[in-house]
Amino acid sequence: MKYSKYSIVIIGSGISGLYLANSVSKSADLKDGILIVTKNNLFSGSSALAQGGMVSVIPELNPIDSIESHIKDTMQAGCGINNLNTVKFVSENSAEVAQELITCGVEFDRNEKNMLNFTLEAAHSCPRILHSKGDSTGRVIEEVLCQNVKSKSNIDILENTTAIEILTDKNNTAKGIIIFNNINKTYEVIYTNAVVVATGGIGQLYKTTTNPSESTGDGIAIAALAGAEVENMEFVQFHPTALYCKNKSQLPLVSEAVRGEGAKLRDINGYYFAKNYHYNAELAPRDVVARAINSQIKETNSEYVNLDISTIGEAKFKKRFPTITELCAKNNVDLSTNLIPVVPAEHYFMGGIKVNLNSETSIKNLYAIGECSSTGLHGANRLASNSLLECGVFAMNLSEFLIKNIEEAPNQFDKKIINTVEKYQNICFENDEQIDKIKELFAQLKNTMTENVGIIRNKKSLDRAINDIFEIKMQLDEANPAPSKEKYELNNALYVASLIIKAANKRQESIGAHYRTDSIIPKEKEGINNNDKIPVK
Repeated sequence: MKYSKYSIVIIGSGISGLYLANSVSKSADLKDGILIVTKNNLFSGSSALAQGGMVSVIPELNPIDSIESHIKDTMQAGCGINNLNTVKFVSENSAEVAQELITCGVEFDRNEKNMLNFTLEAAHSCPRILHSKGDSTGRVIEEVLCQNVKSKSNIDILENTTAIEILTDKNNTAKGIIIFNNINKTYEVIYTNAVVVATGGIGQLYKTTTNPSESTGDGIAIAALAGAEVENMEFVQFHPTALYCKNKSQLPLVSEAVRGEGAKLRDINGYYFAKNYHYNAELAPRDVVARAINSQIKETNSEYVNLDISTIGEAKFKKRFPTITELCAKNNVDLSTNLIPVVPAEHYFMGGIKVNLNSETSIKNLYAIGECSSTGLHGANRLASNSLLECGVFAMNLSEFLIKNIEEAPNQFDKKIINTVEKYQNICFENDEQIDKIKELFAQLKNTMTENVGIIRNKKSLDRAINDIFEIKMQLDEANPAPSKEKYELNNALYVASLIIKAANKRQESIGAHYRTDSIIPKEKEGINNNDKIPVK
């Protein structure tokens, strides 16, 4: 088995991981360099799909905004269970992150006076969102950071590689990882004193998601299995408006900014229904709008609702949203009708690996940033466009922390780590013809999570789901397929699913993205805890 040593190992190549690698590489003290491990290629993942933009609180350029206002909006969307210190920390550092990205080469959209163009999105009290190329913000940031990372001589990149286990010693300190080459099917040991998990979300646990195929919860699973504390696992956000594509599981996103520009939701009968569910209608928090659409779909016995863009106009829409325009064309949606068919789809995970402001987990030398982490910023429901900001702020801060506290990669190991490594020496690859079985079991997982642990849950559905998860795991163990990326993904997804179900069962009240039809909160108090929403029909 091959062994390597690095000062810092980053698992994942989304914006958070790339931002960190770019920032920390400027330190001259990294004797063993930086390694980025990514399951597909460097540019894969969810970050490039982010259309909406990035929150930037810059009162000197945007006088109608303030840190206090952003904090209030974030706390309200998160139903008040956010960590106030985290929210304040992120808001106060947003201007610096925006400036750093601009310095790196990111070109945010500007108005006719060449000033940064701040736009409005749902649940924000004023325009404060920066965009790039209209609705290509994530892609632009990712491209710039990729170029920067590739230019650094002290950063190595391992593509098509899956991190499968975090190595911890008897003192519960992370000392490295085991990786699996997806193509050559070989293992390697990477030693380090700084393991950073930046693996993104969990969208592939559901039948429909805006997330790419990589989003199987790997980082959360291997961190939790190593003993890291997780939290808020019940809070799974469903984006209200994914583009309806019959028989497709990964759905293109129709950005919240479309509703921010004035688009209205109408059911297949043309009825404008959003006002019946929340006083802010289309601009209500995402969980409210998602449930409203879900309820209206059921009531009209249809497969989708329509987003009416006539208030924007076709010409303006195509100029403002070129990416969405292209996606509509690819999926045979005629924008001249002014109607875009949309459905809710799993989009973002508010829970994950519990971290502090320095991104430290409960395991020494193990850090987490981005969507796989739970920083306390989002509470029960993420405010639109806070995610890219969170990636930047925590990556920036972790870079400063690591530069000050980094230790050389370890040279000696205790018996626990030696024994862990040895178990990979003689793994059998003979039973290598069962990818179809893995796909079948993964489909079962997606079905049970969607039907029982989706937009709406209750104790009966959660109990059904946990029984299904147990049965799927039994079938996987009985089939005993040879190690593969797909097998590791399914095992990780099953474990994360069980954590979500456990947390959802424990929290018996409806709040934010966690909505239970058997909520213990009395109906007359439900609005206080759940953004003043009208209960779903």
